[in-house]
Amino acid sequence: MSIELRHLRYFLAVADTLHFGRAAERLGMSQPPLSQQIRQLETLLGARLFLRSNRRVELTEAGRVLQAQATEALARVDQAIELTQRAQRGETGELRIGLTRATPLSTQIPRAIFAYRQQFPQVQLKLREMNTLQQIDALVANELDVGLIRKRALPAPLTSRKLFSDPLALVVHDQHPLLRGLPEGAPLALRQFAHEPFVGFLREVGAGIHDHFIALCRNAGFTPRIIQEAGEASTLISLAASGLGVTVLPASCSHIHVEGARFVPLSDRAASSEVHVAYRRGSPSPLITHFTKLLQGGLSD
Repeated sequence: MSIELRHLRYFLAVADTLHFGRAAERLGMSQPPLSQQIRQLETLLGARLFLRSNRRVELTEAGRVLQAQATEALARVDQAIELTQRAQRGETGELRIGLTRATPLSTQIPRAIFAYRQQFPQVQLKLREMNTLQQIDALVANELDVGLIRKRALPAPLTSRKLFSDPLALVVHDQHPLLRGLPEGAPLALRQFAHEPFVGFLREVGAGIHDHFIALCRNAGFTPRIIQEAGEASTLISLAASGLGVTVLPASCSHIHVEGARFVPLSDRAASSEVHVAYRRGSPSPLITHFTKLLQGGLSD
């Protein structure tokens, strides 16, 4: 038979009170079984822990050593239990999140990240800026826990949930001839710009938007003439404002104000980009579950 944690808890109750009756009451048990457990512990240790008399109970030198060591050991056990339970509840650990360059511009995602940090301050968030294709590869390789991506077909190990649809808009110089007399907020069709020069995202930066833009042009009956590519939405808006070319961006990018640029809604079908939260299949960890619920408005913030 080996020493168990209960032996140490029983011993400390007697060592703290120096009274078997009061210790038994604290432990919610009768005195005879407690005395039996202490004798059993002494036998297992080969050491006498208490000096007993009719009037008093005293710790031996061996008992005082065990009291100090058992107190420390049980505190570590209690801490280990608490940390394990907190990890199971998703209150500690590390969450690796992938973000495209444009998705943080929608208010829903920064709000969810802020709420998550408020509710789970002991969780370390690691945010990585990656395009959709890079995030998919990183999720498969277990280098990310969660990806905030543009909708696309996923490999078998991954699954995703839709968060919201981000409408796509044309960004043009505000003096463009097609804008004359056009009411603010009125849409235009992409085919009306079939012969215009375009500026767009580098595919290695914004693969989701880039591929969606090419597909929209194809559906509108033309192949876009892309004369300049860039890695930042702000750069593309500035290029459009300078009259260099037209671009197509998520409407959420309209938060980036550049003098001379105007965002115009697209009337084309499928002119919206779905933003999804992606993760590996199977039972997601509590960390992932809490974060996805916040993204979908499922936890109070």
